[in-house]
Amino acid sequence: MATGDLTDFRARIKSTLPRWFADSSPILDALLSGLAQAWVFIYSLYLYAQMQTRIKTATDGWLDLIAGDFFGTRIARKPNQSDASFRAIIIANLFRERATRRALIQVLTDLTGRAPILVEPQQPGDTGAYGIPTSGYAVAGYYGSQLLPSQMFLIAFRPASAGIPNIAGYGNPQGAYRTPPVSMYGSLAMVIGQVTDADILAAIDSVKPVGTVIWTTIKS
Repeated sequence: MATGDLTDFRARIKSTLPRWFADSSPILDALLSGLAQAWVFIYSLYLYAQMQTRIKTATDGWLDLIAGDFFGTRIARKPNQSDASFRAIIIANLFRERATRRALIQVLTDLTGRAPILVEPQQPGDTGAYGIPTSGYAVAGYYGSQLLPSQMFLIAFRPASAGIPNIAGYGNPQGAYRTPPVSMYGSLAMVIGQVTDADILAAIDSVKPVGTVIWTTIKS
């Protein structure tokens, strides 16, 4: 017997009956089981509602409501994304580092699985300098400039997509009509786990320092 199950509630109800009721009776037990079943449902609903009051235990559509409350439309559940995966994204973004170079690298790596390339024209660590072994013309380092304060050049990469399940590639001899893997016209909307360019730009905007300009290029 566990707290809140049918046996538990039937025993609780039976304990309130007058003593002249029999301790065990099939008819009485059947009647009390019907009453207890309603309490089992109410108790399970109470436990479910209790879980939804905390992000770490919230499930189903309540996680989507939590994401909407904190982030608006910026963070939404991907198709077929599990509660555990979506919850991890919510928590990561609640406590995400912001307004730093490392924050930009981390948010894009988390989103796409690929680290971006960052170049600050006033950062010698990016541009290199004359007479040091870490830079060379057309080999390492980038052009620097004192005329571009608070600006950065960023190359972001689209994720390596999982593709479209059960759809054969163009010219693939395994494709067949109505038999997986089938051959058909596809679209970007059918790609599982699709991260759009707009998602990448929104992620950059969410952590970049105020008053800075980040010139962004997105590559596959």
